[in-house]
Amino acid sequence: MSNEKQVEDVVEETVDTEVQQEETVEESGEESVEATLQVEATLQTEIDQLKQQLEEQENRYVRLQADFDNFRRRSRLDAEAAQKYRAQSLVADILPALDNFDRALQVNTEDENTKSVMKGVEMVYRQLVEALQKEGVEAIESVGKPFDPYEHQAVMQVEDEAYEPNTVVEELQKGYKLKDKIIRPAMVKVNQ
Repeated sequence: MSNEKQVEDVVEETVDTEVQQEETVEESGEESVEATLQVEATLQTEIDQLKQQLEEQENRYVRLQADFDNFRRRSRLDAEAAQKYRAQSLVADILPALDNFDRALQVNTEDENTKSVMKGVEMVYRQLVEALQKEGVEAIESVGKPFDPYEHQAVMQVEDEAYEPNTVVEELQKGYKLKDKIIRPAMVKVNQ
């Protein structure tokens, strides 16, 4: 009986060992599954972080590209404006001289010498006006036009039945514009 008992014990031990090995394998399997899940979770977290960083970098790149495009557009517009209005300060400095020519040409003369001098002054005046017109300077038409606060500076109001209300009656000083920009508004009398 002792052999049977020994055989039983050996079988029992073998079964116990196999059960323990199966439990160990199952525990190892569970541990390796848990370890694998943890690694996958960590990797997924890293992937999500990298995706977020990539998205932030792409957004930053798009904003920088838009800023650069805006800068180029502004620079181009500034250069075009500088080219378009390059003569503005020169024109503003010349306008008082042009006003003096206007006043000089309004003088009536009887003397032949004075008339010839006035003819020369008129020629210089015309050349000056032509040079300014080539640069895009033009006088603002005022008399008989409706009052426009962007083009006219009202210095007096009169009552004249020959004109409609809010109409320019007389121009006291010419106004000028360079292309589409007002250099100096015209000083005018306006009908009430």
